Amino acid sequence: MSNKRSTIYFDPDLHRAVRLKAAAMDLSVSDVVNEAVRRSLAEDADDLEAFEKRSREPVLLFEDVVRSMKRRGKL
Repeated sequence: MSNKRSTIYFDPDLHRAVRLKAAAMDLSVSDVVNEAVRRSLAEDADDLEAFEKRSREPVLLFEDVVRSMKRRGKL
């Protein structure tokens, strides 16, 4: 698999931080950015899996929950 080139415009402070992190870890800026994106997408995949697992749970409307709590003396 060949790497794909892309142009990314960083906020100057973020660019400095990424460059410093890359240097401290003896990695390229591309390596640091790729890992950050990979982790972000992995979190998204975990979230989607959690949503799928909970898709069969009953839907509770906020207003109904608040009214029920008030009726039961919890509020």
